[in-house]
Amino acid sequence: MSGETTENRSFEERVQDRQDWIESQFRRISRGSWARIIRMARKPTPQEFKQTSIICGIGLFVLGAIGFAMLVLMDNFFPWLFDVLNIGN
Repeated sequence: MSGETTENRSFEERVQDRQDWIESQFRRISRGSWARIIRMARKPTPQEFKQTSIICGIGLFVLGAIGFAMLVLMDNFFPWLFDVLNIGN
């Protein structure tokens, strides 16, 4: 029975050490450079959210258009160019 108590105690000590480490990490965050960012964070107004959504949508559209243009070039223009220049044969 005494062997079980020491085994449980060492497990509890390990758990307590881990919990202390986690708590110290959270305390360190509250004093670090991230703390200022977290304190300044707030919910965006409906206008800010709408503007952000529109800008992100435009960015996604532009990236999609660039990707589509590259796909068309690689599927249509480059094989024709390689045939004309006799590259890869």
